[in-house]
Amino acid sequence: MQRVDIDDVEPTTMGSDIDRRGLSDPLGTTDFAVNRYRLEPGERFSDGLHAHMDQEEVFVVVDGEATFETTGEPVTVESGEAVRFAPGEFQSGKNSGDGELLAFAMGAPRDSEDVRIPQPCPDCDQENVRAIPADDGFDLVCPECGTEVTAG
Repeated sequence: MQRVDIDDVEPTTMGSDIDRRGLSDPLGTTDFAVNRYRLEPGERFSDGLHAHMDQEEVFVVVDGEATFETTGEPVTVESGEAVRFAPGEFQSGKNSGDGELLAFAMGAPRDSEDVRIPQPCPDCDQENVRAIPADDGFDLVCPECGTEVTAG
């Protein structure tokens, strides 16, 4: 058993000032990712619309209201509700309420290595490109032909 006081976990910013606390390492999870988010109105879970091709995600809203942009209609999730995104399902969530949002994001398997952005490759018919972590954010590369793609 592992136990952790969430307030003792240092926030990881991932390039922004949001309060995201990664609990996977402190808890020693091997097959499951879990993060706690405390977002102010308008703040986002991530930078934009994306899909984990190799991971399903569940968001549980403890307090407040989150709205998730998808490739279809937006989905609003309120306090006491949860939403699941299957592998390959595009989403991007934010605090759409007037007050603070407290939510947990969970994913399995723990490490997602194939994150896609819905942007077409200029050289082939691939409809989305792969986001690869880089020192200054992400590099975008076509998973089919290997073309480096400029964000846009």
